[in-house]
Formats: sequence, structure tokens, C-alpha cells
Amino acid sequence: MADGQHAPLEGQETLPAIPAVQLPPLPAAATPFDLLARALERGDDLTVLEKLMDLQERHEGKLARKAFDEAISAAKAEIKPVSRNRLGNNDKKYADLAAYAKEVDPILAKHHLSYRYRSKQEGAIHITCVLSHRDGHFEETTLSGAADTTGNKNAIQAIGSTVEYLKRYTLTLALGLSSANDDDGKAAGGDMPINEEQTKELRRLIEASGADIEKFCEYFKIEAVPDLSAKDFPRALAFMAEKLKLKKKQQGGAK
Repeated sequence: MADGQHAPLEGQETLPAIPAVQLPPLPAAATPFDLLARALERGDDLTVLEKLMDLQERHEGKLARKAFDEAISAAKAEIKPVSRNRLGNNDKKYADLAAYAKEVDPILAKHHLSYRYRSKQEGAIHITCVLSHRDGHFEETTLSGAADTTGNKNAIQAIGSTVEYLKRYTLTLALGLSSANDDDGKAAGGDMPINEEQTKELRRLIEASGADIEKFCEYFKIEAVPDLSAKDFPRALAFMAEKLKLKKKQQGGAK
């Protein structure tokens, strides 16, 4: 019998030795989650577990940021320049928020991206665009501006105008987008839009005849008067001439 061992008492069975628990080796590319699981198996103290949990959170954040960047890159490769569909001050065209949404929303959804807005008014109007990825990473872009009091807007309209402007620009900044005149696409197909002089003439006739500009655009299937195709200009002139003739006839009969 070896030194240090005692003979079993009479009637007492000898118990087999219990082997030490052998944990399987960690994989070569162990993640913080693997380390955390191993620490739990070993029964490590709370300090070690907290450090490993923090390491795991940072690791997941890094992966989420990588997925976000890859999704943005893939989406931008598919998003085309947004056509300018509205006429603003000084007859300059711009793309409104609806035009951006129409172009980018389906592509962003395809790559598991989405955006939302937060607003705050403290003197100026502050709009924040929050661009998020499915894996949890998000980035924020904020712009501020005063209420747009140009024209004959009331107080609410002035705020709404600035909000729409800031929403559009925070989104374009967040995605790194640009807008482009729709003229290039029309030119490629031999379908140029009317020029500024033709636009002014049509507007003069629309105003003189008392016609509804929205119904005019709906009739010619355009977003705004400057979007009218040059080949449709003669037809539009004839259309408005009839409207003006009808108005004068009605005015003459009313006398």
C-alpha cells in the first residue's frame, strides 16, 4: 500500500478516483462569446465575467458597424441620382423628399437599412436623420434652420417648409447622395423638356384662363409645368388657347 493511504475498514468498499473535468479546447479563432462561455463553465468571479461581457459587446458593435458600412456601400452602388421634380425659387428645380423616398427606400430595404427622423425646436428647427442597419448599428445626421417665412406662408407653413428641407438634406448627407436634373435622361431619349420661356408662357396662359395648374399637370402626366416635354408644347398651347377662348366667351355671355 502506498504511503499516505489508509487501508479500508472492514466492510467498507473502495471508491474509484474521480477524474478532473477536462474542458474541450477553445477554437483557434475564439470569440469573446467563446471566452465568456468558458468563464461561466469554470465559475470565474464576477469581475472576470464583467470584463468579458464588455469585450463581447464591443466585438458585436464592431461587427455591426462592419455590416452597416458594407450595406451602405452596396446600396449606394444601386441608388441612381434623384431626378429634380419640383420648381423652387428663381425657377430652379429640386428633388423633393418624395422623389428621394421613391428612389432610395426600396434599395435601402433590400440591404436591411432604414431611416427615421427626430425633431426639436429651440429657437431654430433641428432635424436629425437616424440611419439604421438590421444588426443594430446606426448613425445620426443633424441640421438646423430657421422657419422659412418667404412668400405668403403662415407660421405653420413656414415651419413645415423648413422641416421638409432639413429632412431632405439630412437624408442626402447621411447617404452621400446627389440629385440630377431629369433633363439628361430625357435628352438621351430625344425628349427634352420645355425651356424657361416656354414655361413662363404656359404659366401666363394658365393664369389668364383661370385653369387649375394641378389639373393641367395631371392631364399631361407631369409633376410640374417645367417637366412638360418640348414635343408636347404645341399641344399644350392649343389646349390653353381653348381654355382662354372659353373663359372669354363665358365672360362675354355674362355681360
